[in-house]
Amino acid sequence: MATVSPPWSYTLQLPHDPRAPGIARATLRTVLVAHDLTELTPTAELLASELLTNAHLHTKGPYALRLRSSEPHGLYVAVWDSDPRLPPGFGDATYVPPEAAPEAENGRGLHLVRACADAWGASVPPELGGSEEGKLLWAECQCNALR
Repeated sequence: MATVSPPWSYTLQLPHDPRAPGIARATLRTVLVAHDLTELTPTAELLASELLTNAHLHTKGPYALRLRSSEPHGLYVAVWDSDPRLPPGFGDATYVPPEAAPEAENGRGLHLVRACADAWGASVPPELGGSEEGKLLWAECQCNALR
């Protein structure tokens, strides 16, 4: 008999510290193991890394990693930060980001998110609810074997 796992969510508050993205990725791996979603680790870690790095590089304050179950067997990865400005193209699915030069050390994040996520997007107030300011960039991924 199959069992149904109840929905779950986690939020990790992160200081603006260069170690924070690595700590968040370690937490993500732990959550995936705990919920038997290790198949998602490579994709989820890449998505989280892109979102976390952007929050760290482009904001001055704290940020947060949010993880929650996504049906039927997937993961919703989101990063909140206090800057309400959306990265170019993140709020527009028709936007085609420019190609990064081969030697460039950045400029591939949106390409990676679009290529690896099953769904992605952004929320800004008032969609976030409450008195929270800033933005939430998110991506979802599903287990391949269960699609």
